[in-house]
Amino acid sequence: MKLMLLAASLRRDSVNKKLINVTANLLRARGVLVDLVDFAEFEMPLYNGDYEEELGLPEKATIFIKRLKEADGLVLASPEYNFSVPGALKNLIDWVSRVRPISAGWGGMPILLLSASPSLAGGSRGLLHTRVGLEVCGAYVYPKQFSVSDAYNAFNEAGEFIDEKRMESLDKLLIEFNNYVKAIKKIEK
Repeated sequence: MKLMLLAASLRRDSVNKKLINVTANLLRARGVLVDLVDFAEFEMPLYNGDYEEELGLPEKATIFIKRLKEADGLVLASPEYNFSVPGALKNLIDWVSRVRPISAGWGGMPILLLSASPSLAGGSRGLLHTRVGLEVCGAYVYPKQFSVSDAYNAFNEAGEFIDEKRMESLDKLLIEFNNYVKAIKKIEK
């Protein structure tokens, strides 16, 4: 099985990048192939119907879609901006939603949502909005999600969780998500 991992943050020292790196390490330890994506690879113009009509999808959207479809599922760690979806992530969701048929984009893609934030809610409010946008586009967003509160104090200097219980909770969720992906994609192993 292969999973694409994406931290939807452009900041170099993003806590969501730390979270996605911890996730990548846990998945690799379980034998899962990981495509760890740098969100900055997919900067593109704001969605504009006139642009799309005249020029089609931006090249970076096409590249993202190709990599997404090479994976069996997506693990997405997203910051929370004003209790909602970051603009750059929403723009990516919008561009990918334009490909047809819908199954060529988000349609049928199993997705696990994660977040890390200095707030007490850990970014979970933003994930609610992210979930809606992805589900409307045909993605199968896993019912459970994982949020790290007080994220500036959650990781050590090596980028690992300080609290072992957090690591265990995330690992347990990843096992569940792997089984979910296998069931949806009909993967034997």
